[in-house]
Amino acid sequence: MNLQQLEYILAVDQHRHFAEGARHCHVTQPTLSTMIQKLEEELGVKIFDRSKKPVIPTEEGKKIIAQAREVLAESRRLLELASELRGELRGVLELGIIPTVAPYLLPAFLPSFLQHFPDIHLHISELTTEEIIRRLKHHQLDAAILATPLDDPSLYEHPLYDEEFVVYASPKQPLLRKQFVAPEDIQLDELWLLEEGHCLRTQVVNLCELQYADAEESRLAYAAGSVETLKKMVDMGHGVTILPELAIADLTDEEHTRLRFFKPPAPVREISLVTYRYFARERLFNALAAHIRTTVPLGMQKRSAVKKVPVTRKA
Repeated sequence: MNLQQLEYILAVDQHRHFAEGARHCHVTQPTLSTMIQKLEEELGVKIFDRSKKPVIPTEEGKKIIAQAREVLAESRRLLELASELRGELRGVLELGIIPTVAPYLLPAFLPSFLQHFPDIHLHISELTTEEIIRRLKHHQLDAAILATPLDDPSLYEHPLYDEEFVVYASPKQPLLRKQFVAPEDIQLDELWLLEEGHCLRTQVVNLCELQYADAEESRLAYAAGSVETLKKMVDMGHGVTILPELAIADLTDEEHTRLRFFKPPAPVREISLVTYRYFARERLFNALAAHIRTTVPLGMQKRSAVKKVPVTRKA
């Protein structure tokens, strides 16, 4: 048995096809098939059911694949830890990020981070919170940028900043006559929400103390897929939405006149860099966290939130 054989079975499990798995591993299909067959013979366990299309793991194979994933993750950590002990910051970092943070934070820190750390290769995936947590626990991501707290003891959270929620309204909205707004000022039938699966939707619903059933009944047909879509819907001249603070940095002067902040204490969400508890690259983790913090406004770094809007595991 060797690590390469374990890489092969993970590739086939991911692609559910021997030819695609071989292409992923940059080997011929006969080579991959032969190596997997030798592993099955050595273990005395049939890992894949080749009679199915697509190929699927057997029940025993699922357990072998799960353990192979753990072994490969630990072997990679050993190499990464050795590199860190030599004082090096190099290699690949698989980073997940939620869609309501990605378009605003990534352009702020990526160019300078890549310039400062030329030997680090960032592989970034924009995913929902639920999917990010799953991938962190399966060692498919090294770290992630999420709204926290997650209340999961298997994850380590390193807070980066707190950002306020801000109301963005169409020109004829009565609440624009107010200097500051309260959650109860927002009418449910005027509120644009993200579709299910986004943590920002959950936070907005919690903030406005809405029931999911009510929210779905009123706005299901208008659920949007991104913060920018929400903003464009308001720009069409109807309704309000709630934006995260970083999303308002590039608004025009006219658009700024349609912003209203909440009455103190303003609701905020905490954004953190999160890893699975066994992540060993401490120096790289700290370097990434420190670099991100320097790219957000100082007030967001220092803000002591009185009211943080909770995020749920489904978000």
